[in-house]
Amino acid sequence: QVQLVESGGGLVQAGDSLRLSCAASGLTFSNYAMGWFRQAPGKAREFVAFISRGGVSTNYVDSVKGRFTISRDNAKNTVYLQMNSLKPEDTGLYYCAADRIITRAPSSIDYWGQGTQVTVSS
Repeated sequence: QVQLVESGGGLVQAGDSLRLSCAASGLTFSNYAMGWFRQAPGKAREFVAFISRGGVSTNYVDSVKGRFTISRDNAKNTVYLQMNSLKPEDTGLYYCAADRIITRAPSSIDYWGQGTQVTVSS
């Protein structure tokens, strides 16, 4: 059974930083591209960042470029999202995702985590 377990969310002020983690089990981690999506209240789930299986390639939504960094440790079956200079518009439930390929489409994701809440106050 595949499990993706996120952690690291919280309530912070604008300009602060957070580091999200996602621990994966039940799959061959190095065979999957890993990503982060987020969903704000009343809005659709949106792509944030993705990293290739080997960690060489990354992809970000324009609104987080230069502020967020995705990384992975295949020895620990864990993917991270370092979020700096947080803004109120970054508020949402952040989901970890695993897929065979890098994709921005939530509908095609193979596996999802349960999500971790990030709230940024102004």
